[in-house]
Amino acid sequence: MSTSPTPAEREKKDKEDRAREAEEQAKLPYKWTQSIQDLDITIGVPSNLRGKDIVVDMTKTKLKVGVKGQEPFIDGPLPYEIHPSESTWTLEPTSSGKDISIHLDKTNKQQWWASVTTNAPYFLDTSKIQPENSKLGDLDGETRGMVEKMMYDQRQKEMGKPTSEEQGKLDILEKFKKSHPEMDFSNAKMG
Repeated sequence: MSTSPTPAEREKKDKEDRAREAEEQAKLPYKWTQSIQDLDITIGVPSNLRGKDIVVDMTKTKLKVGVKGQEPFIDGPLPYEIHPSESTWTLEPTSSGKDISIHLDKTNKQQWWASVTTNAPYFLDTSKIQPENSKLGDLDGETRGMVEKMMYDQRQKEMGKPTSEEQGKLDILEKFKKSHPEMDFSNAKMG
């Protein structure tokens, strides 16, 4: 019979995993962050480089970034599709040189990426990602409606009032009572 790890053991393992991931990510020639909607990559380059020296090729399914005539920093298939027309790159001055900043607009706004490309040597454990709080306005109409209904129902429950579904049933019962005044509902119980 196997036993589950204790909270302290789980926390220790999570901490070790985060340290390993940070170490692996530090070995990459770029830094990257993501939100549920997009992904940003930063690559430090020498200050003498200009935009015309940089190669950035973005398609729906592939990304290549490098300096002309050199081995690319990134070159491989993306784990998921992006919107190339909504994705951008810039070359920005920094205190230590310049940064190539790449912004990828994810097609699937509900998907965490374990890596920038599928051929990257290191992957994140996406099950451990702690997402930032999002705003209702960031959601599509259908999802927003569902979340608002869930929030309303939760507030109703906290106040001891009926949820939207329960209220719908009560409304139907009231209509039925009005349609049938000859019936006695005094002993009817809602369950």
